[in-house]
Amino acid sequence: MSAITFFGTTDRDRVVDFYVGTVGATVWLEQPDCTILKYDNQLLGFCERESADTAGVVTFVYPDREGVDEMHERLADRAREEPHENERYDIYQFFGEDPDGRAVEFQTFEHPTDEV
Repeated sequence: MSAITFFGTTDRDRVVDFYVGTVGATVWLEQPDCTILKYDNQLLGFCERESADTAGVVTFVYPDREGVDEMHERLADRAREEPHENERYDIYQFFGEDPDGRAVEFQTFEHPTDEV
Protein backbone atom coordinates (compact mmCIF):
# COMPACT_ATOMS: atom_id res chain seq x y z
CA MET A 1 0.00 0.00 0.00
CA SER A 2 1.00 3.60 -0.47
CA ALA A 3 -0.48 7.09 -0.36
CA ILE A 4 -0.28 10.18 -2.56
CA THR A 5 -0.64 13.75 -1.34
CA PHE A 6 -2.01 16.02 -4.07
CA PHE A 7 -1.61 19.78 -4.38
CA GLY A 8 -3.11 22.22 -6.84
CA THR A 9 -0.56 24.45 -8.57
CA THR A 10 -0.77 27.35 -10.98
CA ASP A 11 2.59 26.51 -12.59
CA ARG A 12 3.03 22.74 -12.70
CA ASP A 13 6.17 22.80 -14.87
CA ARG A 14 8.01 25.16 -12.53
CA VAL A 15 6.95 23.27 -9.40
CA VAL A 16 7.89 19.89 -10.91
CA ASP A 17 11.25 21.30 -12.04
CA PHE A 18 11.89 22.48 -8.47
CA TYR A 19 11.13 19.13 -6.84
CA VAL A 20 12.95 17.10 -9.52
CA GLY A 21 15.90 19.38 -10.30
CA THR A 22 16.55 20.89 -6.88
CA VAL A 23 15.16 18.48 -4.29
CA GLY A 24 15.90 15.24 -6.17
CA ALA A 25 12.46 13.68 -6.67
CA THR A 26 11.69 11.62 -9.77
CA VAL A 27 8.62 11.61 -11.98
CA TRP A 28 6.58 8.54 -11.04
CA LEU A 29 3.56 9.11 -13.30
CA GLU A 30 2.33 11.71 -15.78
CA GLN A 31 -1.40 12.32 -16.13
CA PRO A 32 -3.25 14.84 -18.33
CA ASP A 33 -2.98 17.74 -15.85
CA CYS A 34 -1.11 16.13 -12.93
CA THR A 35 2.44 14.97 -12.34
CA ILE A 36 3.06 12.50 -9.53
CA LEU A 37 6.56 12.60 -8.08
CA LYS A 38 8.36 10.08 -5.92
CA TYR A 39 10.94 10.90 -3.29
CA ASP A 40 12.03 7.85 -1.32
CA ASN A 41 8.75 6.52 0.11
CA GLN A 42 6.78 9.73 -0.47
CA LEU A 43 4.46 10.33 -3.44
CA LEU A 44 3.46 13.93 -4.22
CA GLY A 45 1.01 14.92 -6.93
CA PHE A 46 0.95 18.40 -8.46
CA CYS A 47 -2.10 19.21 -10.57
CA GLU A 48 -2.60 22.30 -12.73
CA ARG A 49 -5.40 24.35 -11.17
CA GLU A 50 -6.61 27.97 -11.09
CA SER A 51 -5.16 28.43 -7.60
CA ALA A 52 -2.35 26.80 -5.65
CA ASP A 53 -2.88 24.73 -2.51
CA THR A 54 -0.26 26.13 -0.16
CA ALA A 55 -1.56 24.98 3.23
CA GLY A 56 0.48 22.45 5.15
CA VAL A 57 4.17 21.61 5.02
CA VAL A 58 6.03 19.18 2.76
CA THR A 59 8.83 17.68 4.88
CA PHE A 60 11.88 15.84 3.62
CA VAL A 61 13.82 13.79 6.18
CA TYR A 62 17.55 13.16 5.86
CA PRO A 63 19.70 10.66 7.73
CA ASP A 64 22.06 13.33 9.11
CA ARG A 65 22.84 17.03 9.48
CA GLU A 66 25.09 16.96 6.42
CA GLY A 67 22.10 16.14 4.22
CA VAL A 68 20.13 19.05 5.67
CA ASP A 69 23.09 21.41 5.24
CA GLU A 70 23.57 20.29 1.63
CA MET A 71 19.92 21.04 0.86
CA HIS A 72 20.27 24.45 2.50
CA GLU A 73 23.15 25.24 0.15
CA ARG A 74 21.09 24.10 -2.84
CA LEU A 75 18.05 26.10 -1.70
CA ALA A 76 19.78 29.21 -0.41
CA ASP A 77 17.55 31.48 -2.52
CA ARG A 78 14.40 29.74 -1.24
CA ALA A 79 15.44 29.16 2.40
CA ARG A 80 13.57 31.15 5.03
CA GLU A 81 16.21 30.56 7.70
CA GLU A 82 19.51 28.93 8.55
CA PRO A 83 19.57 25.27 9.62
CA HIS A 84 19.22 25.03 13.39
CA GLU A 85 18.45 22.71 16.27
CA ASN A 86 14.84 22.45 17.37
CA GLU A 87 15.08 21.12 20.92
CA ARG A 88 11.33 20.66 21.31
CA TYR A 89 11.22 18.01 18.58
CA ASP A 90 14.87 16.89 18.83
CA ILE A 91 15.52 17.72 15.18
CA TYR A 92 17.91 19.78 13.07
CA GLN A 93 15.96 21.67 10.42
CA PHE A 94 15.24 24.62 8.20
CA PHE A 95 12.21 25.84 6.28
CA GLY A 96 12.09 27.09 2.73
CA GLU A 97 9.41 27.48 0.11
CA ASP A 98 8.68 26.01 -3.29
CA PRO A 99 7.74 28.10 -6.35
CA ASP A 100 4.06 28.23 -5.26
CA GLY A 101 5.06 29.59 -1.84
CA ARG A 102 4.29 26.27 -0.13
CA ALA A 103 6.31 25.62 3.04
CA VAL A 104 8.99 22.98 2.59
CA GLU A 105 10.94 21.62 5.56
CA PHE A 106 14.26 19.77 5.49
CA GLN A 107 15.16 17.97 8.70
CA THR A 108 16.96 15.15 10.45
CA PHE A 109 16.02 13.54 13.72
CA GLU A 110 18.86 13.95 16.19
CA HIS A 111 18.21 10.68 18.02
CA PRO A 112 16.03 8.53 15.78
CA THR A 113 14.60 5.31 17.13
CA ASP A 114 14.81 3.72 13.68
CA GLU A 115 16.81 4.40 10.52
CA VAL A 116 15.19 6.78 8.01
